[in-house]
Amino acid sequence: MTLTMEEYSIDSVPGDVCFEDVSAGESQEYGDYTVERDEIISFGKQYTPHPTHTDEKAAKDFVYGGLIASGIQTIAIASRLIAEHDEYALSTLGGWGIDELRWEQPVRPGDTLSLHREIIEKQPWNDNRGLVSMEVIVSNQNNEEVMDMKLTLMFIMENSS
Repeated sequence: MTLTMEEYSIDSVPGDVCFEDVSAGESQEYGDYTVERDEIISFGKQYTPHPTHTDEKAAKDFVYGGLIASGIQTIAIASRLIAEHDEYALSTLGGWGIDELRWEQPVRPGDTLSLHREIIEKQPWNDNRGLVSMEVIVSNQNNEEVMDMKLTLMFIMENSS
């Protein structure tokens, strides 16, 4: 049976955290995902076929002076880190949107990425869902920010039935 968004209840999601359990100011850090050369090239060929992501030799002639991961791949890695490590990952109904996205530094082969997220605001959206916004910062092994964004997720409300 497929549920509509209006039919979801706290019993419909695998996690046990609802909108009311989340507080602004909460933060988490996790990660250590190493980005491999072959992964950059493979992702680039499939999704972002630009020489800076697919061809080491050609990439040397571009502004970054070598192979780099695409920004979309960096978002995908952040999504993976959240899905694998965030205490609320199993409790969300899904993403609502990404705002204020910035790629601060290129991600290069061999970079090890970690993620810091902080809940910055929450607001009821309707009778059974609320929106939770978080600042997400992805950094490399040198503690340089490579990406930051405001990610908004939907959560079920406790009184949903």
